[in-house]
Amino acid sequence: ERDAWQQERNILQNALKRAESELAKATAEIENKPVVETSSPKRFYRKYLRAESFRKALVYQKKYLLLLLGGFQDCEQATLSLIARMGIYPSPVDLQRSGSRSRPFTRFRCAVRAIIAVSR
Repeated sequence: ERDAWQQERNILQNALKRAESELAKATAEIENKPVVETSSPKRFYRKYLRAESFRKALVYQKKYLLLLLGGFQDCEQATLSLIARMGIYPSPVDLQRSGSRSRPFTRFRCAVRAIIAVSR
């Protein structure tokens, strides 16, 4: 009886090892092969159109931001040249005061304008 039990145990262990190796092979095959979806082509086309729409929107937003920032730069240069033609030059003390205060404020203002442009 004990020999029969040992023999049955060995047979079952061998079967278990074979099943585990087959399982490992099957999982390796599944991981290497791409998953085939049974979705309709219309669904893929809708996804493509949506992604393309987002891409085009980002392109338009980028162009708008570049135009907007370029316009502010042109306005600032025009104002400075007008002031220079008038013969009014700020004193070095005023430049130090405005330079230390306006730089963070200008950055903040540019950030706010960029956020507004993106939200539009």
